[in-house]
Amino acid sequence: MKRNLLLFICGTALTWSSPELPKLIDPATTRFHRKISPDETSWISSILTLGAAIGPFIFGYLAEKIGRKATLLYLGVPFLVCYPFLAFSKTTEAFFVARFIMGLAVGGTFLVMPMYIGEIADKHNRGALGSSMSCFVCFGIFFSCSLGPYISVTAFNLILAAFPLVYLALFFPIAPESPYFYISGGETDLAKGVLEKMYASPDIVEKELIDIQTTIAEEAKATFKEIIGSKGLTKALTISVGLLVFQQFSGINAVLFYSQQIFQQTGTTLPAEICTIIIVGVQFLSSFLTPLIVERFGKKKILIFSAVGMAASEVPLGVFCYLKNHGVDVTPVTFLPILTLTTFIISFNSGFGPLPWALLCELFPSNVKSIASASVSSIIWVLAFFITKYFEAMVVMFGVGQLFLFFAFCCMLSIMFVIFCVIETKGKTLNEIQDLLMNK
Repeated sequence: MKRNLLLFICGTALTWSSPELPKLIDPATTRFHRKISPDETSWISSILTLGAAIGPFIFGYLAEKIGRKATLLYLGVPFLVCYPFLAFSKTTEAFFVARFIMGLAVGGTFLVMPMYIGEIADKHNRGALGSSMSCFVCFGIFFSCSLGPYISVTAFNLILAAFPLVYLALFFPIAPESPYFYISGGETDLAKGVLEKMYASPDIVEKELIDIQTTIAEEAKATFKEIIGSKGLTKALTISVGLLVFQQFSGINAVLFYSQQIFQQTGTTLPAEICTIIIVGVQFLSSFLTPLIVERFGKKKILIFSAVGMAASEVPLGVFCYLKNHGVDVTPVTFLPILTLTTFIISFNSGFGPLPWALLCELFPSNVKSIASASVSSIIWVLAFFITKYFEAMVVMFGVGQLFLFFAFCCMLSIMFVIFCVIETKGKTLNEIQDLLMNK
């Protein structure tokens, strides 16, 4: 549970801009000595994703050199420094710097945490543990959007600074190191000690130890050139990049970063901040669904259900926004934005939210896992940057309705991708997954 506090902190950082930007823009509540431009507000919101594109390489390297546990500990430090910094900063440049540094930690967390969970969990609950990551991220999002609109920027950021302090105090004494990291470094006794804490049966401990040693030994036989050119790695890259690209083009980051602005533009009757709280509350509650069902139904079926639900939600929302912007009276259906975004969030959280990240560190062999996962993560965060940075500009250029229809079309394409490209990893060891990718 202690490690999940870091995911909660990432959730607060991801959606920080939704409750805070309106206060920074409003002349009555802004702390800046001048009116900030739309370009500056988009940078404050989106620069976190640029940092997140670089973070995986920094913290992925550290995870290989000093271990997963120590790296996860250090990931709490940027949040501890930057939240108090944001509490008292009075220039846009200071906000840019703090948000970028926090992005480094967010990107590192989304790389190292799935890697860590994938290596300390057994094959029967690895899927549930991996997908449960989203529960704590969503809790952070819910907390941020529920509290942020109602207190000052200073008070909000000081409250958020308390969480990394608690995380740093609690995580290190309790969390185990990955047995994969120990064995890859030749420390078999330490790895066995970790496994003995995980499993009551000595027979299971020995079996797991042998499986890990076999996996690492087999991967060590192959040269880096052979691995890079292997069919298995190509398939792993195709699956992981494809799923995460479709995740971004579902429209989720546009919804999370600009939720209040979306509700203001669609003209719903409820206050925008209340609508946002409802949406993130639904997101938090629905995030518990996937860990409960993933080991029963498998990832492929859940991903297909998720994509169908997202497309079915965004089509009516896109039509609603298009008609409203073209002067059609939509007063009888002003409830539609909050209804469709609620069903969109439930659908996203059931599959395309948690599962692409859970799969990311299941698919790659351990000797290229860090660099491969970091490269994939970086590509996706760069894509997230462009979507969040230019979302408002695209709304002006194309219209919010057309954008949601485009996102719906991408969700439909993702259904075909899952059916024909994604493999099922339910109930398989990491070694068995590599065999499946190689068609052994």
